[in-house]
Amino acid sequence: MTLTERITTPGPKKILALDGGGIRGMLTVEVLAGIEKILRDKLNNDKLVLADWFDFFAGTSTGAIIASCLALGKSCDEIRQFYLSSGEAMFDKACILNRYTHNKYEDERLAAKLREVFGAETTLGSNGLRSLLMMVMRNVSTDSPWPVSNNPYAKYNQPGRKDCNLKLPLWQLVRASTAAPVYFPPEEVNVGDHRFVFVDGGITTYNNPAFQAFLMATTEPYNLNWPAGENRLLLVSIGTGTSPEANKDLRPDEMNIIYNASSIPSALMYAALNEQDFLCRTFGACLAGDPLDREVGDMIGKKGPVMPKLFTYLRYNAELTREGLDALGLADVKPEDVQKLDSTEHIRELQRVGTAVVANKVSPRHFDAFP
Repeated sequence: MTLTERITTPGPKKILALDGGGIRGMLTVEVLAGIEKILRDKLNNDKLVLADWFDFFAGTSTGAIIASCLALGKSCDEIRQFYLSSGEAMFDKACILNRYTHNKYEDERLAAKLREVFGAETTLGSNGLRSLLMMVMRNVSTDSPWPVSNNPYAKYNQPGRKDCNLKLPLWQLVRASTAAPVYFPPEEVNVGDHRFVFVDGGITTYNNPAFQAFLMATTEPYNLNWPAGENRLLLVSIGTGTSPEANKDLRPDEMNIIYNASSIPSALMYAALNEQDFLCRTFGACLAGDPLDREVGDMIGKKGPVMPKLFTYLRYNAELTREGLDALGLADVKPEDVQKLDSTEHIRELQRVGTAVVANKVSPRHFDAFP
């Protein structure tokens, strides 16, 4: 099935949205592996990959890496091996001077890995992409969020345009989406006659890109126009873990310039993912998800401003606090080991968190309504 056929064929559509979160994307990979196994068992096909089932992948930052791999038809095991073998390359420490004046990590090794995995010549419009793909980045040059997709009907994807996004290298767009300020240098991309500077899409309201993916799938200007409805559209959203009590012992006098510079990215990511998640639970029929707060709870079975709701929604995530890890049966995992975005030395613990999320929160029945 071509991408155009996949977009236009009648029937229920399925969207998978993946949060940003640095090396904590390893948690996401393990949750995806659990979903892949559920679908393989349901369809009696041990070769199935998620691109066989999902029609649209969306990702920000580390989620953009995973979403791109999935859209290319890679299995979860292949993506797992990429993270295990490339984690240290993703976080290649800069020289001491640069760490305090520019960014903590260099990007050459990460860029080389992305070119190796995606192919230096592979573009956003490549026929190798089996599903719709959206990545979110922030265009610093225009001070605006850029949700870029391979949708052939999108305004800026028309082949006659000099600035057609489909001509852009896939690896470079992924690199741009992962360029977290403080952590990595920005990425410069030539779009037609323009040169733009991009940073991580987590520095927008779309670190969790789930609701934006729904809007792209259904809103007229994007020209996909998929029908909404609880039985027509499934949106699965996967996080990279939260740590709402990570700074509970923080003193005001500790909030210096260096602290604020290093903590702002994760603070923005946490606020953005909650807003997007709440929007999805409000306008979608939520079947799975942890409580958002003590006031709104998990929204499962709760009414919203639109009834019936516009899609079916599943949200899988983990709270990386002592209480949250204990609830997953991970009393031996230290919260501080899995909360950092660059904790590559604890990637195995992140795997265990993802596996525990599958065991405790992901159920085959969540997918029953969508063949």
